[in-house]
Amino acid sequence: MLSVELRQLRYFLAVAEELHFGRAAARLLIAGPSLSQQIKALERDLGVPLFARDRRTVALTSAGAALVPEVRALLERADELQRHAQQLSGSQPVRIGYVNWLPPDLTARTAGVAQLYVDAWVVPSHAQAARVADGSLDLAVCWIRNKDITQLGLNAQLLGADRLYAVSVGTDTSPVRAKDIAVLVDDDVTSWQSWNEYAEEFAQDTGAAVRRIHNGAITGPAFFDHVRVCTTPVLNSPKGQTTPLPPDLVQRPVIDPEVLWTWSLVRRDDEVRTAVLAAAEAITRPVGDLGLHREGVWLPADDPWRALRG
Repeated sequence: MLSVELRQLRYFLAVAEELHFGRAAARLLIAGPSLSQQIKALERDLGVPLFARDRRTVALTSAGAALVPEVRALLERADELQRHAQQLSGSQPVRIGYVNWLPPDLTARTAGVAQLYVDAWVVPSHAQAARVADGSLDLAVCWIRNKDITQLGLNAQLLGADRLYAVSVGTDTSPVRAKDIAVLVDDDVTSWQSWNEYAEEFAQDTGAAVRRIHNGAITGPAFFDHVRVCTTPVLNSPKGQTTPLPPDLVQRPVIDPEVLWTWSLVRRDDEVRTAVLAAAEAITRPVGDLGLHREGVWLPADDPWRALRG
């Protein structure tokens, strides 16, 4: 049974208009390899090649060219249908995006305040912030810096913080100093720009070693493989906070300094819609003591919540 998603059709149309996978991926705010995989999946589902591509050029096949106007019309109809459904419901939903973490009681916080729609398109922090700025989202939970807030015209409110830890081989679970660990930095800046900037500043400030990779192994099974071949413990990422460790690896607290990653709720600074403002206020009700004020805590210099340490 054919199971083509509207998301895949939007990807197809972007590549058809750009005739360049890199430009299309940047426009869609996704990684190039992910876009290529989605197009291949669409071609497989449809049973026809849509693009003829080599190392230098991308061109529409006859089937792909024939489908462009039909896909464009279908997507326009889908957008019209969504707008009509919103009108029938009597209220505009508030669209919120995220990276990998949301408050567990998000629905309870916004009940009776706003019709909240959680966007399923999970992209990195910098991309989610950009989507809020361009109007694709109303709110997003992400890591952000002061310069991003200013450049994108956003408002940010503190929502949460994760204490990062080191992962190492063996059974030693004692604390490890930041200068004695390693941090992974990935060549894929489209997917890992926020993490790379955070990790490189952390290494510069603390003396931690930087290990440059190119396979997306910031998290998941490939991350564990990197840990196994490293001679030092490796800092985990926010995306790995809840991932169970394999039995041959252990979690070790990082000290001198402790390492925190902050989560902010961002919206446009010129936002005036009542539902969006009410949802933002409900989501960011007092978050309690997140440990940002403690001595010996590290945050990037441009983190908007760094001042809370004092």
